[in-house]
Amino acid sequence: MPDTEGQLVPWARVMTGIRITWGKHARNTTGRGKYTLKGMVADRDGGWLHMTLRDPYEDHHLRFDQHTRPYRAVDALRLEALLRRLTDEGRLGLLGDPEWVGRAVACLVGGKNRWVTEGALEQAVAEALAAAGTGRR
Repeated sequence: MPDTEGQLVPWARVMTGIRITWGKHARNTTGRGKYTLKGMVADRDGGWLHMTLRDPYEDHHLRFDQHTRPYRAVDALRLEALLRRLTDEGRLGLLGDPEWVGRAVACLVGGKNRWVTEGALEQAVAEALAAAGTGRR
């Protein structure tokens, strides 16, 4: 996140409410972003990862910059579903393993850009978790 000087959030503090929004401002929660006809995220300002933290309880927003290549909305939704699943299972620490993240994300991206259902997101996450394995190899 720009201007945080390396702020760290311990995995154990992350609770629920993980979601991704796009745009310059974290409080812009009226929509999930602007998209092109091909399903790409149109807003080039980057976005926000929203989450609820514990000890003390607070809503927290982490800013990210968008890669020069546009994101597909379906890929962002799959990533969001993966983050929620890891949070629910208490396995966010896996995100500290770059090799594991690389395997999981490689499985999440690509494929057909269809309507996204809860079942399709769950299936994509299950496949990514299976492909990534349990951690360092």
